[in-house]
Amino acid sequence: MFTQIRTSKENRDVVTQLTRTLGLGTENIIARIALTYSLSKDRKLNLNDIGNSSGKEYSKSVLFGEYYDYYLGLVCVHYNLYKTDLENLFIKRL
Repeated sequence: MFTQIRTSKENRDVVTQLTRTLGLGTENIIARIALTYSLSKDRKLNLNDIGNSSGKEYSKSVLFGEYYDYYLGLVCVHYNLYKTDLENLFIKRL
């Protein structure tokens, strides 16, 4: 199971700007909103082609809080993956 996740530099810049602009709290709140917003779109990333990870690093507990299982479930449903498949994919990228 992974414990850290790193975003792209572009994502870090957008989350930082939105955090300052919206004033909703810490960056992890905006990152959670961004994640769920991206899942609501009818688009999928090529999970085998994830490259740039020079952005912000979040611990699993900071990014997802006590709702890790829910976020993991949302991502798994969106990408039609099993939990272990997704976690193994994240571990390979870190």
